[in-house]
Amino acid sequence: MFSHVVVGTNDLKTAKRFYDAVLGPLGYGEGISDDNDQRRRYVYRADTTLFIITQPLNGQPATSANGGTIGFACQSVEQVDRWHAAGVANGGTSAEAPPGVRETAYGSLYLAYLRDPDGNKLGALYREPD
Repeated sequence: MFSHVVVGTNDLKTAKRFYDAVLGPLGYGEGISDDNDQRRRYVYRADTTLFIITQPLNGQPATSANGGTIGFACQSVEQVDRWHAAGVANGGTSAEAPPGVRETAYGSLYLAYLRDPDGNKLGALYREPD
């Protein structure tokens, strides 16, 4: 069901040290830097999921919700688009860029993001075939 979980941080160095330590015993390697011009973040990859720590995109301080995303795995681009359209049609608002392909260190991802009526950030993800 879930594709990824993202948590915000105000101190990326401290957060990376913590998550490298607590995720190591679970079989995950160190977080991999995935910086770009909008954010600094580290990604931890499992077989089918990602755990990400990041500085919030909006420049505001991280809180237990700011910088957080709940991501849902999808089976196709069309499923992502249907998910996004249904959310907007039922009280959600589109967040970040429009649905589309994002190139990452892990390959091409088709992503869409929404805020639910309470402001929680949700995402839908389809992994493009290699």
